Amino acid sequence: MKPHAWILLLLLSLAAVPGCAMNETRELPEPRAGVVADMAEFEAFLALVPTPDEFQEVYPDVVLILPGDIATREYRTDNSRYFADLDEEGRITGGSFQ
Repeated sequence: MKPHAWILLLLLSLAAVPGCAMNETRELPEPRAGVVADMAEFEAFLALVPTPDEFQEVYPDVVLILPGDIATREYRTDNSRYFADLDEEGRITGGSFQ
């Protein structure tokens, strides 16, 4: 078999594997304006292990701080800034409000 045929066969087989979609879309909660007030709802959202983009889509008014980001350390009590922990795939697995 020709080399380019092997590459084509490999690409077609990868496309047929379920769960490997590059642009996987999933249903997210409706966007919530303002700071986080309902912690149970927020924790249920984090259980989905969202990407940073999904986090910003659902909580557009919460400042998301990712590992390596530079942020000031002023004291906030209004749940308006979330310092996220990420897994190997860059998804949010937890974190804390600061």
